[in-house]
Amino acid sequence: MLPPVVAGVDGSPESLAAAEWAAREAERRGCGLRLLHAREGAPRRYPEASTEAALRHLARRALRRAEDRVDGACPGLRHDDEQVPGPATAALLAAADRAELLVLGSRGLSGFTGFLVGSIALGVIAGASTPVVLVRADEEAGDAHLPAPDGSASTTTPYRDVVLGLDVTEACDEVIEFAFEAARLRGARLRVLHAWQQPSAFGLGPGDVALVDDPYRAEEWQGFLSAVLRVWRDKYPEVPVLETVVREKPATALVRAASEASLLVVGHRLTERPVGPRTGPVTHAVVHHVGCPVAVVPHK
Repeated sequence: MLPPVVAGVDGSPESLAAAEWAAREAERRGCGLRLLHAREGAPRRYPEASTEAALRHLARRALRRAEDRVDGACPGLRHDDEQVPGPATAALLAAADRAELLVLGSRGLSGFTGFLVGSIALGVIAGASTPVVLVRADEEAGDAHLPAPDGSASTTTPYRDVVLGLDVTEACDEVIEFAFEAARLRGARLRVLHAWQQPSAFGLGPGDVALVDDPYRAEEWQGFLSAVLRVWRDKYPEVPVLETVVREKPATALVRAASEASLLVVGHRLTERPVGPRTGPVTHAVVHHVGCPVAVVPHK
């Protein structure tokens, strides 16, 4: 049996959107859904809620709201819920170890305490051993689909592209496979994007200066990208693939490409650092500025 998709739930609008997205993903993958609430402590607006019983009551209410949202979106989906003691980051990381993937909510650019820009989500992304998907509070089912002929939102039209941001110099099977599988499950096209920048002359050796003006650099990157994807095209012949190479900052290119996507997939290298796990600059940028759901896939 496949592990469940796990959604972090705290009763906020963004966590409810995450729970609904997670439910739809669980249906696509044919697995169960687990709604998880990590009890951090009594909220300030409830100073009397200092006992374990009161905290359990608040957690139960948050989980019930998420269950209602899931049942309305995906009636019949098998799901359960779980309350665990905090800290939230540690609890979510432990849950991710037992999950197919972990889904968290975000308030987006107008909020500064949501998962997307908060320390909890960034800590989970940096340390999770399984993929983490971030979902904005205003995400709706129709957002993943192309609009209807009259321009209105629809859930019966084809899915928008899945976009994969890929550094061909560090291509990782886990990240590529996740993106191809996501596209297959949606019957969507996979757009694979590699962004490159010309090297600075200050960082080149005496014999490398000509590389700065090399007119064939883009063609070389395109060849590298095609070579990396060849085996995956063979493994997923049903997935249409668009290969794109652009000369631009990776974060800028990905934000623009994701504006019409159903899902953006990026990788995150798991490393041990003296100051603790951190997200890379590209991942950090896209999770703050991309409007569609973002899947961050760990790799070694």
